[in-house]
Amino acid sequence: MRRADRLFELVQLIRGRRLSTAAFLAQRLEVSLRTVYRDVADLQAQGVPIEGEAGVGYRLGSGYDLPPLMFSTDEAKALVASVRLAQQRLDGELARAAEAALSKILAVLPSAARAAAESLAIYAPTFGDTDPVRTHLERLRGAIELRRKVRIAYRDESGRDSTRTLRPLGCFYWGAVWTLGAWCEQRHDFRNFRLDRIVNLTMLDEPFRDEAGKTLADMLRAVECD
Repeated sequence: MRRADRLFELVQLIRGRRLSTAAFLAQRLEVSLRTVYRDVADLQAQGVPIEGEAGVGYRLGSGYDLPPLMFSTDEAKALVASVRLAQQRLDGELARAAEAALSKILAVLPSAARAAAESLAIYAPTFGDTDPVRTHLERLRGAIELRRKVRIAYRDESGRDSTRTLRPLGCFYWGAVWTLGAWCEQRHDFRNFRLDRIVNLTMLDEPFRDEAGKTLADMLRAVECD
């Protein structure tokens, strides 16, 4: 890697984290600690507002930005492939936002890179915005962001129907199905629900706040311990 490219990547790594240790930066850049210390000192001397010190960690001062980043042809292809695959699995609002963001990126690429990316022969089947899973996903995403409880009518794999009031915590994609991880008010425990088995979903006016033992972090820790 050229030194100019390494310095650029160093700034990107530092500004992408709240605090970056020299050991972390050295590992990511595949250089020695001494090289990191020297590069940071050179950047600081050039006016880049890197705060911190050796042995503690570094962070980038507020208000600093870099020139627009140009993507390589392979990077542009990766973006196109990612958006095409994701669009068919995201809810309608996010899918449209992803397409708009990709259009902005492609518009500023050199013509050869743009043509190569747009002609990429990787596609995903289209299900349309009327797919109930995508509709549930959009509503659940809104409920999670607003911290609002939801009520669902659910049919399990045995065909049994139930009604649950939930604190929605996160939606997870498993390669074939979406699931909702939630705190169930009826079971007083964490439960997972397949979105394709949700018959009806209503976002309630009742808000919820993080409580010890009922958060997404608590749910993930419980899964790790199983």
